Amino acid sequence: MTNFRKLTFAAFAAPLTLGLAACNSGSETGEGEEAAAIDPIAAPEGQAWTDTVNVSEYDGYVLGNPDAPIKVIEYASLTCPACAAFASNGAEQLKTEYVNTGRVSFELRNQIHGPHDLALATMVRCGAKESFHPLSDQVWLNLQQVLQPIFDNSAAVEQSLTLPEDQRLVKLAEIGGFYDFFAARGLSTDQARQCLADSAAYQKIAENSQTQSEELGVTGTPTFFINGRKVDANGWNQIEPMLQRAGAR
Repeated sequence: MTNFRKLTFAAFAAPLTLGLAACNSGSETGEGEEAAAIDPIAAPEGQAWTDTVNVSEYDGYVLGNPDAPIKVIEYASLTCPACAAFASNGAEQLKTEYVNTGRVSFELRNQIHGPHDLALATMVRCGAKESFHPLSDQVWLNLQQVLQPIFDNSAAVEQSLTLPEDQRLVKLAEIGGFYDFFAARGLSTDQARQCLADSAAYQKIAENSQTQSEELGVTGTPTFFINGRKVDANGWNQIEPMLQRAGAR
């Protein structure tokens, strides 16, 4: 089992600032030949692809057509300013202009950057699977508000990690004011506390982050894959041309 404290204390070694630089993202280049244009694929009657969510074998949340010919995967940290920048400046276009056509699916997978990140990842997963993407976006769009109490009370957060495993994230979320933030967005405090007390579940999120990052060479966030290939891009102005070359045009 992953050593929880060893895994999660690392985040507090970094400066507690919120610059918009990439969070140690590393990726590979690779421009394939331009593919033929793909026709839009209709969603089931009465539905929209942007309302369709499935959980993948990698425990990521796949938005859109599960059989889309173009598959975008983002490894993201909920505490990463560069991920927040993508949520602000690219995610909506990706969803409305590409996922909604049925040609592209968008899978979010968590890379964990500390105990506060693990608490947030646990909370965005706590409700219905359809709430995962909207709640993640809400964290990113309000990142300063979400993280400031953690930065201001880092000693108390560190102390919370000495509690029994089923109390650690429960207390951390209280210190960070996470319960009020999520309650205002539809996740009750009682439900959130129950999820955060499930140490087996949150340790699995941390273990997935570690093992998948090692397996796929994900060294920071955001890291994007298009049809299984890690790409040299972390912004929408780079991602969109790649989707179009893959046939989403």
